[in-house]
Amino acid sequence: MGDVISTNLDEGKREMITARTNAVMAEFGRFYEQQYAVALFNSVRYEIEGGGNTQTQLLHRKDPLKNKSIFSGGLFQYLEESKKWRSRFLYVGDSYNISLYESKAAHDRGLHSKGVINCAGYRALTSMEEYLGLLNNSLSDTKAKVASAPFLKCPTQFPLILWHPYARHHYFCVMTEKEQKKWHAVFQDCVRHSNNGLSEECKVATPAFTDALRLYRQAKGHYGTWDLMCGNQAQILANLVMETLHPELKNLIVPRLKGKLQQRQRDWMLISDAVYRQVVSQTKTQHEALAQVCEVERPRLDSALRTDMDQIITSKEHVSGKIRALVLPRVEQLVRSKVQPYIHSILEALMEPTSRGFSEVRDILFRELVEVSKNTMNDRSSEKLGEHMDKISMLAFHPVKMQSCYEKMEALNLEGLQQRCDVSSPSVFIQRAQILMRQQMDNAVHTFEQLVHQSLDGHSGEDFCKIIQRCQDRVLKKYDYDSSTVRKKFFREALLQIIIPKHGVFWCYMGGKKLFELIFEDFSRFILVENIFEEVVLQSVSKDIMMAVKEAAVQRRHNLYRDSMVLTNSDPNLHLLGEDTIDWAGQFGGVKGDRQGGEVANRKRKQIVSMIHLDGMPLPYESCQEVPGVDGIPEESEGQTEQDLETEKPVNPIQHVPIEKEPVEEKT
Repeated sequence: MGDVISTNLDEGKREMITARTNAVMAEFGRFYEQQYAVALFNSVRYEIEGGGNTQTQLLHRKDPLKNKSIFSGGLFQYLEESKKWRSRFLYVGDSYNISLYESKAAHDRGLHSKGVINCAGYRALTSMEEYLGLLNNSLSDTKAKVASAPFLKCPTQFPLILWHPYARHHYFCVMTEKEQKKWHAVFQDCVRHSNNGLSEECKVATPAFTDALRLYRQAKGHYGTWDLMCGNQAQILANLVMETLHPELKNLIVPRLKGKLQQRQRDWMLISDAVYRQVVSQTKTQHEALAQVCEVERPRLDSALRTDMDQIITSKEHVSGKIRALVLPRVEQLVRSKVQPYIHSILEALMEPTSRGFSEVRDILFRELVEVSKNTMNDRSSEKLGEHMDKISMLAFHPVKMQSCYEKMEALNLEGLQQRCDVSSPSVFIQRAQILMRQQMDNAVHTFEQLVHQSLDGHSGEDFCKIIQRCQDRVLKKYDYDSSTVRKKFFREALLQIIIPKHGVFWCYMGGKKLFELIFEDFSRFILVENIFEEVVLQSVSKDIMMAVKEAAVQRRHNLYRDSMVLTNSDPNLHLLGEDTIDWAGQFGGVKGDRQGGEVANRKRKQIVSMIHLDGMPLPYESCQEVPGVDGIPEESEGQTEQDLETEKPVNPIQHVPIEKEPVEEKT
């Protein structure tokens, strides 16, 4: 890899990469500083005036994955450097990053990992055909013929590939279809989590960043959705740089690559990864410096805001009135001709798969709660109850059990909107809806736990079933209400995101400079004319969208509540219950929580997804043909203890694939 990079990324190209990154960051920085002051104004105003957010029926817990890991297990990885397949132990912790170890023993001993994969921007694939299709689309100048062999051969028929438009690709394979499905669900969850956007807890920095990014892209003529708005700030900005830099470098470098077609494809991917890593490093450094400058300036801006808030609001309202009088007639005409005819068809396309997905969440929740009730009826001991409740507490974060919900959303089809409304890909809306499904499932499970825990105080084992049944009924009603509220909000936001960009406000900046003169110079940092233009248009379009969503709520097949509906058995004191995860095993099962610190506690976290066992099978296998069928592979019970996981034997089933032994690193 080093020879390829040194040959094709000479000093001139490295300087070109740095210059392009600096130019993008400088222009983005101007937008960010402007939007930071606006976001601070909105945050302080909201703090002073307050907001009337709808109170949810379900509880929300702060740290659901504390002392938990998602999944770990053995598979095979293709190494680019040696062009060989190696046995690897993968560990997916609560951060959803994938850590790679030489073996389970190396992980348990606390040795350094062989690498960590952050899945932001990736796609998880399960076939070489799909991968080669994406490869040919991204490398249009080096397309492979249909009959030509790929640059790597998978030793089994169950590959797992992590594909990225710019970064390095990762190749894995497993021995059975069951393993492949489980790993694919886990990989998809890692991607979904990493693509979930920036933290909403940052009330100033996050809206400032997203608005600055949107305005930057609009200034370049890109008004639609962007499916590379994923990862942290440095990764998002690196994607922004690579959007224009990558095609230019490809045109410069690809024609000069030597060797067979497959080798040229492989070399270009390694070069692209090297460029991407350089860009990420530079955007990270420059964004941190930019954020630091704004944070240093924040106390002064905050003081000015709180001193002159009334005058700033009055000035903004005055300018808003002028803009409204100027553009509203044209905006309303645009809405009637370009927006209203398509709202219902777009909404219907969104509602069908989303409603099916949330309905599937409810069905899974119901089945799991019924299972807890049945098991408690058979064994009424508090230990068994604690075991079953501990098992269900992580239901929302079990990617395999939640997969059927997520698959319903995969059916979203926005075909035809690419040209009409500038929608680059439905993946933005698919992943957002899937994240909302997971949140609602966790809220429902957490509320059920809190209600059961509260009701158990002073009750005997004979009452367990009645308590669980009563809590189950209450939670399902609350879920129906909250899921309706969440879906309607999702529909409104998605419709705005789809409709507004193409028919935005940038055609109506006439008189902008004159309007700017109406703003006092001291308030000019907090009141931007372009932001007010957008607010006016959003308010106008939002009325039609709200009306369309209200009309859809009447249709029973979508299971939506009307906005005027209020639960008659609402619990006003429900939010006084705890926000933390209940330690069911410790309180009812007599098992003390793991209080060890550092690496040891991290390695002994309870795993949410169970592993696949190959008990009684000959190791190592003489060939892939000896691997049993899917039906012959037992899976551990969900309640497997940490001791069972620690004593599990590693699997090394591929004998005919070249595998080398690496020296074991000692912990430093």
